[in-house]
Amino acid sequence: MKISRLVKYWAELLKRDILALWFALKNPQMPFIAKGIGFFTVAYALSPIDLIPDFIPILGLLDDLILVPILIWLTIRLTPKEILNHSRQQAKEWLTFNKAKTFINAGIIIVVVLWLMFLWLLI
Repeated sequence: MKISRLVKYWAELLKRDILALWFALKNPQMPFIAKGIGFFTVAYALSPIDLIPDFIPILGLLDDLILVPILIWLTIRLTPKEILNHSRQQAKEWLTFNKAKTFINAGIIIVVVLWLMFLWLLI
């Protein structure tokens, strides 16, 4: 398998799993610790705000390449299999139905809300 195909496949899995975690967060049977880490994971993955800014050479991209997959892996490990399988199925259906759309809109909304909350706290 070519590296470009492997990277594209890996990116699609990350996209699916982030969306699946979003659906899992809405499940009332999701454990509290998994919900907390999952919320942070989804917010961090969708947010343009990083722990290490991207303009710092190499280090700026390493948090996206290392931290996000580790957080996704951790949240998946803490999520019960039934909830995860159901959420992945929902994500797959959502992605199939909304091929033309991107879920960047949801990310933009989350980031704007987080910034507004931050500004409100400062004021």
